[in-house]
Amino acid sequence: MPINAEYRGPADLPKVIPVFPLPGALLLPRGQMPLNIFEPRYLQMVDDAFRDGHRLIGMIQPDVTHSQSNERPALFKVGCVGRITQLAESGDGRYILELTGVARFRILEEKTVLTPYRQCQVDFSAFLDDFIARKGEEEVDRKALLEALTQFLKANQLKVDWDGIESAPNEALVNALAMMSPYGPAEKQALLEAPNLKTRAEILIAVTEMDLAKKQTSGDPPLQ
Repeated sequence: MPINAEYRGPADLPKVIPVFPLPGALLLPRGQMPLNIFEPRYLQMVDDAFRDGHRLIGMIQPDVTHSQSNERPALFKVGCVGRITQLAESGDGRYILELTGVARFRILEEKTVLTPYRQCQVDFSAFLDDFIARKGEEEVDRKALLEALTQFLKANQLKVDWDGIESAPNEALVNALAMMSPYGPAEKQALLEAPNLKTRAEILIAVTEMDLAKKQTSGDPPLQ
């Protein structure tokens, strides 16, 4: 999705951003994530993002294995910042919005703030390629990715828009499949932290093949 703002590098993004911890949520550069916002602290976060003018929210997963508190869980170190590119009010106090991914970040420090939502000082310098659309597309094994997808769909008796898939560029295809994948937080984090598009596709294929093999050998249902 085209966005009005142009982000050419880390200097175009704020050093401190609001973060939204959400288990299983995977946002990737130029990917679209729908969100249904209803908690008061996150409603304020959205309002503040517009008031401050940047319209940015950092999506990150809580790291439950290293958390001491359910209310304020530890966070994984890597997330992805997105810009609010669509917003609708529901009429019952909710925001229905869509984030478009901009770039991944690494948390340097969580700030002590007065806002009810969390804010972190972040660094984008490890992910400079995120600012270059379709970087590394030619290295993706598209045939292997589509074969794994075909087997997954067959095993789960699912159907997709093949015309849309076949016409999608490699970056959009890999990132959309990764974001929609039904795997757990650890797998989602591995997909997020993949150093490049080729590796992300390889991780997605490997996780899918392991899921299919598990189903075939044990009779267990696939990961949901």
